[in-house]
Amino acid sequence: MSKPYKYLFGPVPSRRLGRSLGVDLTPHKTCSFDCIFCQLGRTTNKTIERKEYVPTPAVTEELHDWLENDGRADYITLAGSGEPTLHSAFGELIDSVKSVTTFPVALLTNGSLLGDSDVREAAARADVVKVSLSAWDQFAFEHVNRPHPDVTLRSIVDGTWMLREMLAGELWIEVFIAWGMNSVPKDVSKIADLIKPLRPDKIQLNTAVRPPAESFVEAAPEEHLLKLADLFEPAAEVIADFASSGAPLVAANEEGVLGMVARRPCTMDQIVGAFGLHRNELSKYIGKLMRTGQIETRSERGETYYVARRKELR
Repeated sequence: MSKPYKYLFGPVPSRRLGRSLGVDLTPHKTCSFDCIFCQLGRTTNKTIERKEYVPTPAVTEELHDWLENDGRADYITLAGSGEPTLHSAFGELIDSVKSVTTFPVALLTNGSLLGDSDVREAAARADVVKVSLSAWDQFAFEHVNRPHPDVTLRSIVDGTWMLREMLAGELWIEVFIAWGMNSVPKDVSKIADLIKPLRPDKIQLNTAVRPPAESFVEAAPEEHLLKLADLFEPAAEVIADFASSGAPLVAANEEGVLGMVARRPCTMDQIVGAFGLHRNELSKYIGKLMRTGQIETRSERGETYYVARRKELR
């Protein structure tokens, strides 16, 4: 991206969407869920209230500016700091994108508001709608996703089914597997049974390869995810980014983050401020550095700090 924006981030390299320009429609962690595995941390404003959380004209203006000055992406993706369908005008923004570019639009949603016909009508304008579905019953749903009290798993499944009936684009379902919590094949088979009637175009398995909201959440091994993939119809694909992209910009950002925490311990917010990166994008780099053992976490006064690991003396 040639200049910093307030509501746009990236384009970010994505295994799902290639080079994806993110559009952030809510303040940080304004969401209807408080998922234990969320890479953005705990939800600070759990809500199902729909309103114009960020000004629609300002988002549109940034999109037009980006198209004029950069304009290279595989997808324009409504995602970011919370649940994008909480924004009351997200459908208008999809229309705005489509009026000025041929880039496909993807909507990444937890599905919590798809029981609302207005939300479904707006979501159906996207080229791809990716819905998260990671539980097999209400008890598991409340444990893994910690939803707003007025949201049920049944409402998400029913809303997604109604969206499927009117959606001209593709429906993707993402199942997030947390090791030891919703990773037993018997339970995953029940999730597969919920998904099958939705007739998704793709089913994708993900896991906690980035720092999760809760320290007790662990990533499922890649080989386990590959075995679970065959439980689904169609067979799922594993999209967890166990291997980092070798793109020069990605490597440069990883090196920059490592250099910063090597000088002093830093929180996620401090690193965000220093690099001007969106937390979604930064979490990818931190996840890779932690998986490769180059950095680790340290807790002080309730804050999580990232520090460079000292190399063992040989």
